[in-house]
Formats: sequence, C-alpha cells, structure tokens
Amino acid sequence: MAKKKKGSRLVVFLVLCAIVAGAFYLYRKFFIPVKLKDKKYVYVFVKTNSSFDDVIGDFTELGIIEDEDNFRWLAGRMDLEENIHPGKYRIINGMNARQVINLLKYNKQEKVKLTYNSQIHDLEEFVEYTGEKLELEEEDLEDFLSDEKKLSANFGLDPYNCFALVVPGIYETGWSISAADLFDTLKKRYTSIWNSARQEKARRAGLTIPEVITLASIVQSETSIRSEQQKIAGVYLNRLKQNMPLQADPTLKFANKSYELQRVLDIDKEINSPYNTYRYKGLPPGPICLVGLQAIDATLDYEKHNYLYFCARPALNGYSDFSVTYSQHQRYAAAYRKALDKMGIIR
Repeated sequence: MAKKKKGSRLVVFLVLCAIVAGAFYLYRKFFIPVKLKDKKYVYVFVKTNSSFDDVIGDFTELGIIEDEDNFRWLAGRMDLEENIHPGKYRIINGMNARQVINLLKYNKQEKVKLTYNSQIHDLEEFVEYTGEKLELEEEDLEDFLSDEKKLSANFGLDPYNCFALVVPGIYETGWSISAADLFDTLKKRYTSIWNSARQEKARRAGLTIPEVITLASIVQSETSIRSEQQKIAGVYLNRLKQNMPLQADPTLKFANKSYELQRVLDIDKEINSPYNTYRYKGLPPGPICLVGLQAIDATLDYEKHNYLYFCARPALNGYSDFSVTYSQHQRYAAAYRKALDKMGIIR
C-alpha cells in the first residue's frame, strides 16, 4: 500500500514538473519581454515588399529579439510571414513577442505627422521635407510633380503652380504611403477649402484658383494683418487690371532665395526669373510660399479702392501707407528707407 502511494506521488510530481516545464517553455515562446536596455521604445521601419527574413534581421539588429529561433517559431504559428504590412512601428520596452508580432500582423503602425507651414517656401523644400519623413524617395515625388497630364487631370494644376495644392497644416499618414495616395490626401483638404462660395469669389475677381493662391502667397508675405492683406490685395488687383507690373518685393526674395531679407535693393531686381515681378508683368507662375486660409480669404474679400502703391510704415508694425500717385508713394518710401537706415537694417 505504501509503495502505491509513493508511486502515485512520484507520478504527480513528474506531471507537475512537466506542467511547469511546459509553462516555462510557453512563457519563453509567447511572453518573454523585449529588453531595450535604457530605451523606452524603438521604431522599426518595415519597407514595402520586405520579406520575413528582412523583418527578422531588423528586429535582431535593434535588439528587439534575443532568441531568433523562438521568435521564428512563434511568428510562423501566428502567420506573420503572410501578413507583413509596411510601415513605422513603435516597439515599447517590456512588450512580449506575441504583442510585437501582432503589431505587424494587424498593421498597428504609428502615424507620421507632416507639418506643412510657411517655412516651406517652394517645391524643392517640400520634396526634401516630405522625403525625410516618409519612405517615398525624393525622385518619386519629383516625378509626380513634373507629370503635366496627371496634375492637370487630377488637380487642374501644372508643374509650375502645383505647390498651390498644399494647404498648410498637420497631416497624419502612414510612413509607407505612395505618392499618389499622398497627393490624394492633400487634395481632400484642398477641395474642402475650395468650396463653391470661394470658387464664386475667385470667378468674380477674374482669377482662377491657382491664381488666387499665388496672389495670396504674395499678400501673406507682405503682412499678417488681415485688414492690411485685404487692402494690399486690392492694390495688386488694381495693378493687374491696368497691366502694371506688380513690383512685389516678396517675389524678389523668392527668386533670389533670400527669404530672410529685411531690405530689398536694386541689385535684387536684376535677377532674370519669372518670379521677378519688377521685370515681368502679371502674376508669377506659382505661389511663393504655402498659403494660409486667412490670406486666401483676405485676397478673395479684397478691399476695393483706387490705390496703386503701398509702402511699409517706418514703425515696421505690419501696416502700410497707401498712395494713388507715384509722387506720394515716393515720399512714403523715402521715410521708410530713412527708418531702415536709422535702425541699421542694410539687408
């Protein structure tokens, strides 16, 4: 009888040992945590068309997995190889292997924030900034932006004014987004801005949408005060109607790529560029910066008056003095130059 009890206890002990061993085995397979040393998290960028081996290699290089065989076994059981989604993934210190695999399997990627603002002056800067943020190569963006047929058919734009498509703001998108999908995202906000009411105002002003944005970019570069923007827009529209050159200093800064200039000189007017509105009449080919909604609406709701000239006030407070005659404008301009000299502003 004692021998039977002793044998039963041994069996129970061995079963328990097997259960513990099995539990430990499963723990190592499923639940052993990621150890990132002193980092709270790391980002993994899974490229388009990445293979299972590519992903394993990236994880190993970043120190996300220690036991590659265990991870491969679990990833195989969870069908990761057939469910790899390109994108940017955040791996948090302490996650287990199962959680890591589920991130990729169910495409739980981090969104990338694209912040487009007036600090981006032209397409070159747009392409460079976007290429740094996304998987897209700069060449992919450049090819899309130089495709006249595609731009015309999809957006009613051309390679010269397609910068008008980009409405300033924050856009959240996947890291691996395609060029076509990125521009569709931009188009949605562009379309929401250009509702029927704004389109009608543009028509009444005798301008196309790209022309409004181009003019608004100049107006915005002159001042941030809405009432002044409306007044300045009225000056430029009066000049356009009389076939006078716009003579807009911000376009010279753009043409010379001297965006921080505080003082424009005659030498700046010598550049042979379609953006030199001292040399060429009419609007330049496209906008000179990304344009906010305030400047667009100020341009559409421009003030109707007879002014043909304006000059920043000597106080440099965002306001201008407006003139009907050139002689009056010269007096205002002389006072402005004198103020700059007094402040030591040479360029």
